Amino acid sequence: MGIKTIGLREDVYERLKARKREDESFTDLVDRLIDETTSDWRETFGTLSEAEAAELERVAARARQSAGHGLDDRQRRAIDAFAGVEDPEDTSADVS
Repeated sequence: MGIKTIGLREDVYERLKARKREDESFTDLVDRLIDETTSDWRETFGTLSEAEAAELERVAARARQSAGHGLDDRQRRAIDAFAGVEDPEDTSADVS
């Protein structure tokens, strides 16, 4: 395996040197830092287990259903308000 010489700005060298462990070379340091970097999300996309995927699907379906019911209720109230119909469940109206 060959050796390559690279140029670094002084500030970058100092930052690397500060992260270098006492027992490691700069090659070891760079290798460790590269391994610690987070992977690209596209490399692990779609890697849920079967159980995780089923749970996610169940939660999403429940959220869609809940949002749908809320939307239905708001649409009904808006239509009733435009039509001048009072909501029999609305107890906020002042009854005199």
